[in-house]
Amino acid sequence: MSARTAANTATPPNAVAAGQRVVRQEAEALLALADRLGPAFDEACARILACRGRVVCTGMGKSGHIARKIAATLASTGTPAFFMHPGEASHGDLGMVTGQDVVLALSYSGESDELLMIAPALKRLGVPLLAMTGRPGSSLARLADVHLDVSVPAEACPHNLAPTTSTTASLALGDALAVAVLEARGFTAEDFARSHPAGALGRRLLLTIRDVMHAGEAVPRVRPDAPIAQALVVMSRGKLGMTAVVEEGDRLVGVFTDGDLRRALDDPGLDVRRDPVSKVMGRSPKTIAPGELASAAVHAMEAHKINALVVVEDGRVVGALNFIDLLRARVV
Repeated sequence: MSARTAANTATPPNAVAAGQRVVRQEAEALLALADRLGPAFDEACARILACRGRVVCTGMGKSGHIARKIAATLASTGTPAFFMHPGEASHGDLGMVTGQDVVLALSYSGESDELLMIAPALKRLGVPLLAMTGRPGSSLARLADVHLDVSVPAEACPHNLAPTTSTTASLALGDALAVAVLEARGFTAEDFARSHPAGALGRRLLLTIRDVMHAGEAVPRVRPDAPIAQALVVMSRGKLGMTAVVEEGDRLVGVFTDGDLRRALDDPGLDVRRDPVSKVMGRSPKTIAPGELASAAVHAMEAHKINALVVVEDGRVVGALNFIDLLRARVV
């Protein structure tokens, strides 16, 4: 191993101490920021709540990265928002902004040329300008309708140069705006799921039984007078570990499961080829409605220690599902 390689893989001296200092410094800055929140924060939330368009988040460099994340957080919590690059804005992207929007501009110095260049155009549009800076006396702060002070004592960088504590403060303030507005809107977990349909929460809160159940001819079912052997064949073909037992009009009267079959085979007094399935079926089957959430099926199966459910609507069998179906749908 070369000396250069060894130097690159060696543990930096005092790395843990440096890391702790940075985290503590940023935590202290966030606590100070929390104590400073006041009327300007209220006004910013009110402007966002009153917005009939979208919140346009913008910023250059590291502030731009934070602005992009704030836009994503707002959009996922019920406030339509997008990121606009300020450099591109002065070359045509400003056309994305309408008079119904609100602009949230981030610049710690408050002197970003790209932001100051588009500010007059935003004013002509009559768009409310919310500014997040670390200098209340800066040019951007003076131009803003609402100024949010994210000043910090110093950056965590030992040279007080690299944006570290300041970007953390801006990110936290963006989260604070999003959550305060979320609560004011009465935004629910179900609302969150609608904008996250591919996520675990979306699947739990949006997928219904109808979305995952077997329906039509795929639902195993037999009549009460069918021999146990016939019920076994139907159950095997259905591959759900059970078959519904139905009367005329698909009215559910019972269910025949793998467990019922094992108990039947242990009974020397039963003739599986001649005795009807009604003799061994369960007469109080657990059911679920097609409009219920798929997650409700998970809870029902766990509570009753069963692996399958019959789906019933108005007393009629309309479907069936088992635990494997829920696994495939990634509900569990």
